Formats: sequence, structure tokens, C-alpha cells
Amino acid sequence: MLPVQSPDVSRRRLVVAGAMAFGAPLLSSSTARAGAQQYEPMADAVRVALAAQIADARPPARRFNRIEERIAYLAWVGEMSERLGNKVGDYAARVEFLKTLDYEAIRAGLDRQLVLALIQIESNFRKYAISIAGARGLMQVMPFWTRVIGDGESRHLFSMATNLRYGTVILRHYLDIERGDLFMALGRYNGSRGRAAYPDSILTAWNNRWVYDAKPSEQAPPNPRVG
Repeated sequence: MLPVQSPDVSRRRLVVAGAMAFGAPLLSSSTARAGAQQYEPMADAVRVALAAQIADARPPARRFNRIEERIAYLAWVGEMSERLGNKVGDYAARVEFLKTLDYEAIRAGLDRQLVLALIQIESNFRKYAISIAGARGLMQVMPFWTRVIGDGESRHLFSMATNLRYGTVILRHYLDIERGDLFMALGRYNGSRGRAAYPDSILTAWNNRWVYDAKPSEQAPPNPRVG
């Protein structure tokens, strides 16, 4: 599994100046950013592996080996809750959202800040958002994925936990296909592979709103256990 690098690692990951400054445009309550994943035939082994990741029913709770890890996690939750403001309900709802996002991002080998930036651009944190292309929920997952690797119930994509599970698994899948190239993987996620507008919008949101530098005393190990 290749690690996801920070938004300024390579030339491809540099944000075009002025491109969608400060993240996503305002969205209506029911629609979200156009663009969506495209169905691509996959080997049976890949499909089975992805389906197993989706079906994993373990509760989204991180286990901490050291008190410093828990301190780092709580500091992150507090900071991200403030940045979210009222976009994800009350404080309890924000904590539940961040707890689940933390678990699913780490489980998939993704940077949590990348996932937050992607959700901002895709749905502006609207749980019931639907794009023109029919993508659904926070991470704007196309319904065909539920038939390919899930239980076929596309309505479940409006569940916060289910949507985060699908979205992170799909993005990890695209990163693996693209051998860790974040620019190309984000393009696949949006159905615009090779074009800069969508990856640049994600990286702009990441840089402008979601960069997070933990204090040295709050640093957690690079690969904390989940599940």
C-alpha cells in the first residue's frame, strides 16, 4: 500500500494559483459537484478484495497503544470540529463524523486531511447531496459501486458511515491503480482523469482549509492500528 503524500510533494500536486480559492463553491441543498467515478471492469480478485473491505463490520473505533496517541487524536478532533463549524450538525454529530472519518481514512491508508478536503469539494459536507451524474452522499459515491462490491442497496450511500467506507475504499483503489499518483487518482475519482481542474480544487481546499500540523508532543505513530 503506497502512502498518500502531502499536497506540496511534487509539481503535479502544486495548486494552480487562484483555482477555486478556499475550496468548494456554494452548493444547493440537494445537488453536488458534477463528475463521478466511471464503471471500469475489474479482475474478480480485485472485486472480491474490495467487497471484503466494504463488508468488514467491525465498529469504527481506533485502539491506542500509548496515551500520547489518544492525546493526538483528541487534539485533532477538537481542532477539526472547530473548523467544521455547523456544517455537520451539533458537537456530538461532529465528533461521531470525525471518529468515523479518522477510522476509515487510516484503515484505507489515506491522509485524513485529504479526505476532509475531498468531502468539502464533493458535497460541502451535505449528507444527502446528489450530483447531476447521480453520485450520492458526503463523498459522492456512484450507486453502481453498491452492485459491484456491496449489497446493492444504493440508498445506504446516504448513511454517513457507509458513504465514508465506500469513498475511502474507492479512492484507495484508484491510488493503487495509479501507483500512488494522487493527481491521477483524484481525476479517476471525479471521472476526469488527466485533467487538472478537479485535483487542483481538492489540493487548494487541503492547503487553504485542512492542513493540520500536530505539535511534537501530539504526534502519533505513522500507522496506528484500527479495528
